Amino acid sequence: MIKGTLTTLLTFVIVFTSVAQDITGQWNGLLEIPGNPLRLVLHIVESDTGYTSTLDSPDQGALGIPVNSTSFEDSKLNIAITALGLVYTANLKGEKLEGTFTQGGFSLPLELSREAIEKPKVNRPQEPKEPYSYYSEEVNFSNTSAEIVLAGTLTLPKATGTYPVVIMITGSGPQNRNEELAGHKPFLVISDYLTKNGIGVLRYDDRGAGESTGDFTTATSVDFASDVQSAIAYLKTRKKVDKHNIGLIGHSEGGIIAPMVAVQSKDVKFIVLMAGTGIPGSELLSIQGRLIAKAMGKSDVEIKKSAEIRDKMISMAVASDNIQTLKDDLNTYLVAETQNEESSTWVPESVDTEQFIKAQIDFMATPWMVYLLRHDPANVLEKVNCPVLAINGDKDLQVPAKENLEAIAKALKKGGNKNVTLKMLPGLNHLFQESETGSPTEYAAIEQTFSPMALKEISNWILQQVE
Repeated sequence: MIKGTLTTLLTFVIVFTSVAQDITGQWNGLLEIPGNPLRLVLHIVESDTGYTSTLDSPDQGALGIPVNSTSFEDSKLNIAITALGLVYTANLKGEKLEGTFTQGGFSLPLELSREAIEKPKVNRPQEPKEPYSYYSEEVNFSNTSAEIVLAGTLTLPKATGTYPVVIMITGSGPQNRNEELAGHKPFLVISDYLTKNGIGVLRYDDRGAGESTGDFTTATSVDFASDVQSAIAYLKTRKKVDKHNIGLIGHSEGGIIAPMVAVQSKDVKFIVLMAGTGIPGSELLSIQGRLIAKAMGKSDVEIKKSAEIRDKMISMAVASDNIQTLKDDLNTYLVAETQNEESSTWVPESVDTEQFIKAQIDFMATPWMVYLLRHDPANVLEKVNCPVLAINGDKDLQVPAKENLEAIAKALKKGGNKNVTLKMLPGLNHLFQESETGSPTEYAAIEQTFSPMALKEISNWILQQVE
């Protein structure tokens, strides 16, 4: 239910049982994620050429997400969005759609209706409230090569003076400047803490998200790195920014992007990798899938079979040189697997098999995913010569700490970088929350947004670099 490090496809499938019912207009629902209900709003429009639709996730700051295909035929409406990894199947009963929302084998009931939904309030004690005790400014800057404008927030300890500034780089998926997910705003909390401790922060909406322009769905990590370069260029125009002390903080995929930028730009003084990766994307996705499935209580048989299918899909994606061919090959393979009795547990109950297969294909067969699977961050890390802080939580199931910290350390050492600090923080998950199991299903239920221990580690280390 929550956006994970490698979660990038959202597919909705809505099955109507009444042909006479007008399906156009707005449909509202509340996804009951434990500890953090999430509102979803589906907008359907009919034209001479058929149906089109968009999706809002207002609690994550994502509005007007374009739907790639919307079809209504034989009382069935199929909607697909190439952006997250989810399936929703529902039946129309009166003025309501009653169905099941599924992601990664984990399912929740979801009811859509015409009535507006108010989200219950959740307790997030670390979120700062205005007025802030420091200077905060809404800013815009351009990535001229991509012809897009990025919108963000620059915070400085005071309105006067000159300060070191860090640029925040989000994880995978379309994120706003607060990296808002699972009802938390980790980048807002980090920014507040760092700014109060003398470090300026620039955080911005990803291209195509929030108030930033551009198309997120066609971009890869290389494109996001160019956005960071544009942020650096912008900071160099600001009088209150210490041009010699500009750093990068990347979370998850942002921890892949930060080293890429540091290698390209002499203006990067230091980088902080929060749950950054050191192993190839293909290896990461394989390990991640097994760990999360185990944490969600899947049986050994289910874990083994889903791992076999996932690893085969990964190998096909890595070997492919054409996205459409990859989609066709994956479809042939997955259809055959669903007809295999041993694979019967792979497709969640109450989910349409055809649409579930489509969801897996759209998740795997994108330029972003193929690039990520082929990318070996060690090759980039070997070329990083600025100071590096790499931190991971020891309960992180999405970017396992031991494997990745060891790979990061090995690559940096191979390149001769001697200013390296690596820390495995006890009890913390992928979002750096104090957690029980580290499972993504816990993220929303935890009140804490970001561990004070992790905040202190990051702040103290940065201040040492800019002294």
